[in-house]
Amino acid sequence: MTISPARRAAYEVLLRVFEQDAFADRAFATAAEGLDARDRALAQRLAYGAVQRARTVDHAIEALGGRRVAKLDPPVRAALRLGTYQLGWLDGVARYAAVNESVELVRRARLGRAVPFANAVLRRVADGIRPLLDALPDGPLKESYPDWMWETWRRDLGDADALALMRAQNEPLPTVVRLVRGEAPGEPDPDVPGAFHVERVDAAALAEGRIWPQSAASQLVGLAVGSQAGERVLDLCAAPGGKTTMLAGDVTAVELHPGRARELRENVARLGASNVTVVDADALALPEELSGFDRALVDAPCSGTGVLSSRPDLRWRAEPLPELQLALLRAAAARVRPGGTVVYSVCALNRDENEAVVDASGLEVDESLAGEWPRFVHPSRPGTVLTLPHRHRTSGFFVARLRVPE
Repeated sequence: MTISPARRAAYEVLLRVFEQDAFADRAFATAAEGLDARDRALAQRLAYGAVQRARTVDHAIEALGGRRVAKLDPPVRAALRLGTYQLGWLDGVARYAAVNESVELVRRARLGRAVPFANAVLRRVADGIRPLLDALPDGPLKESYPDWMWETWRRDLGDADALALMRAQNEPLPTVVRLVRGEAPGEPDPDVPGAFHVERVDAAALAEGRIWPQSAASQLVGLAVGSQAGERVLDLCAAPGGKTTMLAGDVTAVELHPGRARELRENVARLGASNVTVVDADALALPEELSGFDRALVDAPCSGTGVLSSRPDLRWRAEPLPELQLALLRAAAARVRPGGTVVYSVCALNRDENEAVVDASGLEVDESLAGEWPRFVHPSRPGTVLTLPHRHRTSGFFVARLRVPE
């Protein structure tokens, strides 16, 4: 029996993500190499969906198949996850194809003894998954999230918004690009100037540096810095450079990791940001001469709980980083002149990485930011901004503009 190229690629992604701790986007780029556009799109839908829904998928396998997922051989586990996802979440996929090709993947892995088992489990799943999913109560098992995310969002947003947020991040958000130069590539975003909604990213325009894939919320962060020609600007966690290349003035972009610094330089050159100088350095131990900046941007490493729609594996590896975030914010403030500003942003949706870090910094919140972006005013901290996927149809970002004491 043949296996479709899309299913084989998705299977390889599942193996690499869950058995080798690979990042889904990197695993997919390798597995999908050589696929035509149609197969590539299906492979991505299968792979990302199965990774995203892994908790619920595993529950269905165990409840209907009667075997602990953790005890299965990795190829069997990956094949069952792939088949179960198709049976439970994809309309228009033939039952026989989802079952038979998944079973064939087990056979091709030279696990003939497991073929009858895989076949039996998937047939039971095919018969019972819809009633099983319909019976699950609303919450993290049904929507496939770690319990800690659900509890954190309930605490910070309330039950209704927490559930809406989980559902929104299980669906694709609009594809948005930033116009760097040239003609408008699509429909302008109604709220963020320079952001355009497109059906797909134009590879030629991207290669030529005319556009940059970047959510409206991410672009809002770059605009929030408000830098002007003639000012000195510090970007403390700069790679890959989407926000960096939005900044006016004389920009110093800092990146610790050599590979990411190399990527940052390439992107700066591609986008024609001749005002940006890339510095390979530890943001917490900057050279003495890097001081006296007018403005700084700290787009800090974070749990990433606001970008789970585009990062299907992140929910299973996310970790809040408030101590690092506070250290970076203080490091930036120490390099900005008295009366200057620091924009602190994270693509995280919890107060531990958001308001609590700002409070601990001791810096004054410049509430004019919220006046510039009234649609995105934080519901409980009105001087700051919070974009929410379920309300604003963009990625989730917390943004605060802070003032260094004079």
